[in-house]
Amino acid sequence: MTTVALRSSEGRWVMVTTILASAMAFIDGTALNVVLPALQHNLNASAADLFWVLNAYLLMLASLILIGGTLGDRLGRKKIFMAGIFVFILGSAACGFAGTATLLIIFRMIQGIGGALMIPGSLSLITSSINENERGKAIGTWSAITTLVTMGGPILGGALADAGLWRYIFFINVPIGVAALVFLALKVRESRETEGDQRLDYPGAVLTAAGLALLTFGFLRMPLLGFRNPEVYGTIAGGVILLIVFIVVENKSRHPMLPVHLFKNLTFTGTNLLTFFLYAGLGAGMLFLSLDMVQVQGYTQLQSGLTFLPFTVLMITIARFAGSLADKYGPRLFLVVGPCVAGGGLLLLSFVKQTQGAADYWTTFFPGLVGLGLGMSITVAPLTAAVMGSVSDHLSGTASGVNNAITRIAGVFANAIFGALAVLFFSGAVQREVSKLPLNSSQQEAVIAQTVNLGNASVPAGIDSAHQDAIRKVYKDGFIAAYGNIMRLSAGLGFMGGLMGFLFIRKRPAAVPPTGQ
Repeated sequence: MTTVALRSSEGRWVMVTTILASAMAFIDGTALNVVLPALQHNLNASAADLFWVLNAYLLMLASLILIGGTLGDRLGRKKIFMAGIFVFILGSAACGFAGTATLLIIFRMIQGIGGALMIPGSLSLITSSINENERGKAIGTWSAITTLVTMGGPILGGALADAGLWRYIFFINVPIGVAALVFLALKVRESRETEGDQRLDYPGAVLTAAGLALLTFGFLRMPLLGFRNPEVYGTIAGGVILLIVFIVVENKSRHPMLPVHLFKNLTFTGTNLLTFFLYAGLGAGMLFLSLDMVQVQGYTQLQSGLTFLPFTVLMITIARFAGSLADKYGPRLFLVVGPCVAGGGLLLLSFVKQTQGAADYWTTFFPGLVGLGLGMSITVAPLTAAVMGSVSDHLSGTASGVNNAITRIAGVFANAIFGALAVLFFSGAVQREVSKLPLNSSQQEAVIAQTVNLGNASVPAGIDSAHQDAIRKVYKDGFIAAYGNIMRLSAGLGFMGGLMGFLFIRKRPAAVPPTGQ
């Protein structure tokens, strides 16, 4: 396909449309976390309902995102991208009107289907449309702007929740999506592959969707049920088995949805391993940082959102520049240094203890957030460019789908495994300290039982008022100890990402050829 310059009229419209569509998905995810208390009150939702409001979307997205990328390559990137935007708009509008938690969960699944078609299409369209020597810069621009709106999500969500307008988190997607559809229809050409066998791989599609769905569902149920529950280990095992069968089928297929030979390329394999480790660490770190700020340190939801502004500023100022430098010098240095710097930021954040609230922000959380933001700013654009550059253009949608699927699975892994570990760390810390208090065994058990609520743990009924303050202190100290452990593990995952960059990434990786020869 003929490519265009980034600064050409068509190049600008490609960037505008892909950024608008990506912004819908990203801002929706971050803002929703902040409005959950208002949503729970308005819909009379249980804690389990809230869990599935968040994860119903993630379940569908992780299950279908690889299919979405492949469909774009086979049937037309613009066509599938627009279909995904349309479905996402419908799901968003339905979410805004949902009158019950059950309906909201169902409509979030529709959003997830739209996201699976839409999200891989943004990077695939950029890769197939923009000149090769400017792709890193284009991806850096996309990364910087989408990160800006992503990190602005908590601020927007906090403001809307305080005003009683949480439904507008969903409604705001409608005009953004409509604008993207109009611009795509009028200003952007279709991009599809004409080389090779274009038939759809139906067995592969069924196997990958079912395998990823079972794997994701098992991880999502793990914090509530524990790994020993048959529902958890059974679904995880089933997902792994189906994915192994999927690989076997793809290896023998004449028109595979996922060409297995992609993973013979060390850069493609290494960047996806790096993605998994880095985004698992980032997901767990950001989740528990927010919980610590709001539930323990006394930040308001809006203040918590504003604390991530340094991260946003660094992404805006550095990501595009890092993408340009990666175009010129190759991505390896950035993909070794960036994850390690991000890991260092997470490590700094792990040492923050009890503070006096937002007044202490600059001397407590700020240095670690700067390190985390700097590391991610150095990494994101070169990482994405390395993934997309490690395969031939006709496989760009597949490559984007694989990398996005790994990003989402890393997030599921972080939420499930680290959520379970956090409860384990928290309950252990509380158990050690509560044994020193003058409480009977049933009272101690009631105190420990509250640890499943993490930072929302409250003093059980029936505790003497003289001991309530001591129990609250035990909860705070125990959560901070658990938070520190989780952040150190997250930092370790960041350093593992840097190790993957050192071991696998070469200065100038060659793209996987169409035939895998």
